[in-house]
Amino acid sequence: MNFKTLNRILHVITLLAALLPGAVHAAQDDAAQPASGTPSGSTAKHAAPPIKPLDSIVAVVNDDVITRYDLDEHYDRAVQQLKARKIPLPSRAVLEKQLLERMINDRIQLQYANQTGIRVDGPTLDKALNRIAAQNNMNLEQFRAALAKEGMAFNKFRNDIRDEIILQRLHERDVDSKVNVTEAEVDAYLENQAKQGQEDEYNFDHILIRIPEAATTEQIQKQRARAQKVLDELRKGADFAQLSASYSDASNALDGGNVGWRRGSQLPTVFADILAKMQPGQVSDIIRSSNGFHILKLVDKRGQNSKMVVQQTHVRHILIKTNELVSATDAKNRLLQIRERLLNGAKFADMARQYSDDSSAAKGGDLGWVSPGETVPEFEHAMNALKPGEISQPVQSPFGFHLIEVLARRDQDVTKERQRLLARQALRQRKIEEAQEEWLRQLRDSAYVEYRNAE
Repeated sequence: MNFKTLNRILHVITLLAALLPGAVHAAQDDAAQPASGTPSGSTAKHAAPPIKPLDSIVAVVNDDVITRYDLDEHYDRAVQQLKARKIPLPSRAVLEKQLLERMINDRIQLQYANQTGIRVDGPTLDKALNRIAAQNNMNLEQFRAALAKEGMAFNKFRNDIRDEIILQRLHERDVDSKVNVTEAEVDAYLENQAKQGQEDEYNFDHILIRIPEAATTEQIQKQRARAQKVLDELRKGADFAQLSASYSDASNALDGGNVGWRRGSQLPTVFADILAKMQPGQVSDIIRSSNGFHILKLVDKRGQNSKMVVQQTHVRHILIKTNELVSATDAKNRLLQIRERLLNGAKFADMARQYSDDSSAAKGGDLGWVSPGETVPEFEHAMNALKPGEISQPVQSPFGFHLIEVLARRDQDVTKERQRLLARQALRQRKIEEAQEEWLRQLRDSAYVEYRNAE
């Protein structure tokens, strides 16, 4: 059904509501009727309850609509979030405008994801919900009860999480997966960093006033005037977080605009150059980029001058994966039998080559020197509890069940490896942010969006 057909249907429903209020609000009329035996004339002494208007459309997005109910629901949730963060509330009209823009962008992306075949099945969604509950130290039933106590329907929360997963997969497929950082770029970054000396990190706030793609001179001037209005307010001492929630088109607008700690190399060059000259508490002038006008406020900055020494573990393991044919009990029992043989003199490497389902089996289960964070938490926790030469009991992880043996430990200077890793992460993050901004702008400009009276 396209939006024109839907609009015609809603128009007919509205006319029927005006002509036949009793048909649309039968439940309310029944509640207003006198009890059996009451003289009919007595109803004139009581005012009829007001008739609630039908839900209205505030925006049309391609073949879909955003209703007043949708917007009100998002508004109530945003108010709760802003209050929880102690961010002063902007006016309702201003906040609703911000929310509506975000809802439109999300709706466009979800429509595109659906058209291009991105789906989230039930088991995947259930795992995500259980993980969220576990992060809050609850099981799923306790988490459901906690949501109900906060006034949120579980099905609504479930659908929101589904949408978040879809958007994440969409971004990974259409943007993140296409971003590549070469070794030459890492080398150039490190060389440039060495020339500049010690690199600073910046904690800063950010407001973006977006410019549409192929914007006219009039549109650009209008957005610059909007940015100037924000800057003038900041110069007078207005709260940055409130102005972010009121005006910013950035994805973190309702979080007060705070970007957090970023290395200068992670930022667009123009941002890094300006922040380097600012003092904590200062607000920048208006910064023009290809996607809009920016205002920055430096919260704090620090140098990054740390040599990194970590404890590495030389470890090997035997993995039995679980599947339709091998239950968790079967896998655990098989490993207990293997462990018994190892304790009786069998060689770990031989057992790994014969029984392990991991790619390391050909190397006798040897994983080499492992740094913190390189294995899943369940494996790392069990590994750290072992002494060199000790073999674990069966350990469960998302991959299956493991027998783990620690061979040795050492303290290792990984500064150079860390520098290359941080350089790669910084370059990739910068590329992803720039690519996502451009991708979303193009997607938005190719969509049909019609605003309706939101009153």
